[in-house]
Amino acid sequence: MPLQLLRPIAFIDLETTGVNLSTDRIVEVAIIKILPDNTRQVKRKLINPQMPIPAVVTAIHGITDEMVKDAPTFKQAGNELKMFIENCDMAGYNSNRFDIPMLMEEFLRAGMDVDLSARRMIDVQHIFYTMEPRTLTAAYKYYCEKELIAAHSAEADVNATIDVLLSQLDRYPHLGNSVDSILGTIGEEKIVDYARRFLFNEKGVEVFNFGKHKARPVVDVLRAEPQYYDWMMRGDFPLHTKQKLTEILNRTLLKNN
Repeated sequence: MPLQLLRPIAFIDLETTGVNLSTDRIVEVAIIKILPDNTRQVKRKLINPQMPIPAVVTAIHGITDEMVKDAPTFKQAGNELKMFIENCDMAGYNSNRFDIPMLMEEFLRAGMDVDLSARRMIDVQHIFYTMEPRTLTAAYKYYCEKELIAAHSAEADVNATIDVLLSQLDRYPHLGNSVDSILGTIGEEKIVDYARRFLFNEKGVEVFNFGKHKARPVVDVLRAEPQYYDWMMRGDFPLHTKQKLTEILNRTLLKNN
């Protein structure tokens, strides 16, 4: 079943130096943009992370320091990537929890203002885990009846993700074939920060999602313990988390004045 789209949707997969949003960097990005007429545009780039790629990570995705030494840095490639995903909804496999947060961290580090707040985000893993919990390789075999060759190659993974989504639409007709119908069926997570250090509670209030203040409203903690803000801003938290924390603090200060 082809996707019914009102605007383009960009499927993204990243290969990185590791999985820490604060300290690791992108080494490869692949984006396949599906247009409303279901034609596809591909953008794939190696990125120089400006740090060594650990051997254990190279063993997974096959990208070496030598392969990226002459590649552009993210700051050099960032505007091209930003323009490619302009006005696109976003999708991928585990993309809501890793690829999109990592991409946004890189944009922030490069000093680029990219706002995804109005974008819809489909995580194919979410559909899969809701219907048939598995890995991407197993999902590809289950839905597409094929073996995933070159797993952990960014472009191969993102192509497989699109194939899985299209097969899911055929297998589960109640999902429909539009972004609205898919997210209306599986649910759309409303997030505060991409790393999910904060969440919205049932009243729509931002609360902590970690540590000693877990489930407490962020505003209440900042009022009771102003030093907690300083601790987080000095700590090893993603830039987007710190940005959202500052927004909440500033909003709180405005209400108090």
